[in-house]
Amino acid sequence: MSEIIGVVGAGTMGNGIAQVAARAGYNVVMRDVKDEFLQKGMQAIDKSLQRDVDKERLSNDEKKAILGRIDTTTDLDALRDASFVIEAVSEDLAVKTEVFVALDRNTKAETILASNTSSISITKLGATTRRPDKVIGMHFMNPVPVMKLVEVIRGIATSDETYDKVQALTDKLGKTALDCHDSPGFVSNRVLMPMINEAIFTLYEGVATRESIDGIMKLGMNHPMGPLTLADFIGLDVCLAILNVLYDGFGDPKYRACPLLKRYVDAGWLGRKSGRGFYEY
Repeated sequence: MSEIIGVVGAGTMGNGIAQVAARAGYNVVMRDVKDEFLQKGMQAIDKSLQRDVDKERLSNDEKKAILGRIDTTTDLDALRDASFVIEAVSEDLAVKTEVFVALDRNTKAETILASNTSSISITKLGATTRRPDKVIGMHFMNPVPVMKLVEVIRGIATSDETYDKVQALTDKLGKTALDCHDSPGFVSNRVLMPMINEAIFTLYEGVATRESIDGIMKLGMNHPMGPLTLADFIGLDVCLAILNVLYDGFGDPKYRACPLLKRYVDAGWLGRKSGRGFYEY
């Protein structure tokens, strides 16, 4: 399979997507703005694959072959021959818009441009390009190599042909594509974020300790992870950004972010990635 998949962004989501695509047999070009981000991304992929080698789910030779299918670059021009490009940069409309405008300029006219956004409008991103019919959302879940779902989001202009091609790609990646229309937060975060926000409010109001809140949801609702632990895992800055998209998109006060969440983000307590959030790491 000589088809090339481009991935823009070598962070947690980007390197996960690159790993899954290379494991499925695709040649991958992973692009980021700095070499150090790319090196970090490749180290994360190496570590993740090594876990599978240790558990005997993958041979050493297979691991080498997967890593060998991933090229890294700081040059957007290197994505010129990709059939699909999946953008996985930070959850910020201005940053994503800049990437889509550049990708539209630097890729073949028939290349499908997908965004791994968890809340931002696909219709808006599509409108920044000359190919809105070929722009679509592919919202992978974290950690990408483990989680089965890809939430596929159609913008107002996304064509059936683009949707069918992305569905087929998702199948080849060993994932399950479930589709929804473009709406703030789509389905996953429109349902999840108010729950996380409400858990933060119960902590803020002193209703219970962090351990009780998480324990009640784990043991009582059979959630694998409590909502405060999950917020730390996602990143509190990301949770706040998504709640703001929901609040701005619907104008409904039920999406108003808890003041405690805002305070933690202001303090740089972003969860696991910063060493402190609702818990210490």
